[in-house]
Amino acid sequence: MKKILAKGELQVSDKERQSQLETMFRDIATIVAEKCVNPDTKRPYTVSLIERAMTDIHYSVKPNKSTKQQALEVIRQLKETMEIQRAHMRLRLVLPAKDGKRLKEKLKPLLQVVESEDFDEELEMVCFVDPGCFREIDELIRCETKGRGSLEVVSLKDVEEGDEKL
Repeated sequence: MKKILAKGELQVSDKERQSQLETMFRDIATIVAEKCVNPDTKRPYTVSLIERAMTDIHYSVKPNKSTKQQALEVIRQLKETMEIQRAHMRLRLVLPAKDGKRLKEKLKPLLQVVESEDFDEELEMVCFVDPGCFREIDELIRCETKGRGSLEVVSLKDVEEGDEKL
């Protein structure tokens, strides 16, 4: 009995497996809808629209992979068939004056849009970045300023809310 409990496998019925896959499919679509926007309008897509698009590209759920990993995979695949992009993050960077100019040049390729820039005793920038670049920007600021610079996430995703004007 101990051997069965230690090395045995749990039998899962077809209906249970199907239900689990449907739940994962819905979870993946929800993650994609939360993280992505229409690049033209900057408005989020609905979960049902993402589910339909996933069905159109014949996406199959992999039960042994995490839903977040699969969501990032789905985003890459959906880019080929529809207008979709990750919502930009709004960051506030504060850099010491002596490192400011040098670091600004290194950061420029990683930043999408610089919303505001203030250079008094220190360089303070509010900018939009692709979420995939966050770790690289964080490491760059931490290493180059030896802990004197700071990086603050103002908002995780930049989306337009409210009604659209016609």
